[in-house]
Amino acid sequence: MFSPHRDLPTGGRTGVITTPHGEIRTPAFIPVGTRAAVRAVLPEAIADLGAQAVLANAYHLYLQPGSDIVEEAGGLGAFMNWPGPTFTDSGGFQVMSLGAGFKKTLSMDSQRTTSDEVIAEGKDRLARVDDDGVTFKSHLNGSTHRFTPEVSMQIQHRLGADIIFAFDELTTLMNTRGYQETSLDRTQAWAERCVIEHQRLSAERADRPRQALFGVVQGAQYEDLRRKAARGLAELDFAGYGIGGAIEKENLATIVRWVTEELPDDKPRHLLGIGEPEDLFAAVEVGCDTFDCVGPSRVARSSRVYTPDGRENLLVAASRRNFGPIDPTCDCHTCAHYSRAYLHHLFKAKEYNAATLCTIHNERFIVRLVDQMRDAIADGTFVDLKTDFLARYLTS
Repeated sequence: MFSPHRDLPTGGRTGVITTPHGEIRTPAFIPVGTRAAVRAVLPEAIADLGAQAVLANAYHLYLQPGSDIVEEAGGLGAFMNWPGPTFTDSGGFQVMSLGAGFKKTLSMDSQRTTSDEVIAEGKDRLARVDDDGVTFKSHLNGSTHRFTPEVSMQIQHRLGADIIFAFDELTTLMNTRGYQETSLDRTQAWAERCVIEHQRLSAERADRPRQALFGVVQGAQYEDLRRKAARGLAELDFAGYGIGGAIEKENLATIVRWVTEELPDDKPRHLLGIGEPEDLFAAVEVGCDTFDCVGPSRVARSSRVYTPDGRENLLVAASRRNFGPIDPTCDCHTCAHYSRAYLHHLFKAKEYNAATLCTIHNERFIVRLVDQMRDAIADGTFVDLKTDFLARYLTS
């Protein structure tokens, strides 16, 4: 499934992931289409900007429209008119983070109860974890649902993505060391159950395209826990591995390196929820292969765009009469045809096209940047690319 070639002494490598719906040349950034759609952008546009795969969310598709509907449509790719490889995450992040009131991120502005539960300020806990699984309330209508490792596998098999993830318990940086240890053991036990159920479903559905199951490494900021988690999952012989959990940016490269040093070299490693340029450079350098993040599309909807000089806001007054593109060096459709002044106007007028055009640019910017990293690893210029890009991006 994965053919790696290590090129950097720090562990960074290039490779090819082979799936039933095509190859993914790595390192690669995978845009997120949470509900089988990258917000405001057609799948055709995502293909045109160079994305090799998309990732959707099992939790959201389970709640709406239902994994049975997606299966009846022919699977995730057919349902959303995406011909290439697809990923689905297990739903664990959304069950835990939405259940704790954190929405898109694991906020540090939280409160801890005496039972070591962490919830956002002013929120009620909507998810309850036990050793068998998680009971949670839908963020859509408050209805009660139950996810277990087996249920997550069943949902993801119905969704039909090429790459799926084992169900894991998500913790935050606010959880105590003792709870992290308990959670890690629970996630390992869930991983073992996911493997068994995945094998059963694969045999039962042998007429369907083969799905690759990735385990998810947790362990927060603790080196011994991260290494223990990686070693435990490696023994289960997953097709690949996700690296998850809350990670402080300044420690990202160190934590990822702990994990990649323990994982087998011949399996792909996917870093969940990471998409900022500086973080991508750090993770690629120590051996991550693929990445997903809602960031590029989310910030685009609030008028913020990526440029070589850093992230900029198009609603500033200086954009009103700037008839140049967002980035003269960018080859995206937006930069080829639309000016900052026009985009400024669209945001001011609250036109939907504003989000569409800026999402196209932001996704292309990040996809192309990781493509450049892949080429630079191959030709021995990665360090130069990283130094030159970040010197401008972080200091402008």
